[in-house]
Amino acid sequence: MHTISAAEANRQFSSLLRQVSQGETVMVLSHGRPVATISPIPAATEDAGGRANARARLLTRLNREPTAGERNWSRDELYDRGE
Repeated sequence: MHTISAAEANRQFSSLLRQVSQGETVMVLSHGRPVATISPIPAATEDAGGRANARARLLTRLNREPTAGERNWSRDELYDRGE
């Protein structure tokens, strides 16, 4: 694990993320004290297919729901203008 100041992490954030994506864990220090650890996510949570499956299930469920009917309001009516 390597350490970096918060200011330096801010200046080099893209580079920092690249390092983390390659497996490095980085500790961020603020005023010399550790405040955060940036580490790669576990491989199990990287499952992009899981997200796609969840989206497909959601859309299937929403398509089964009945529609609410005709819209009988205008967009302006959604906002309380204090009149």
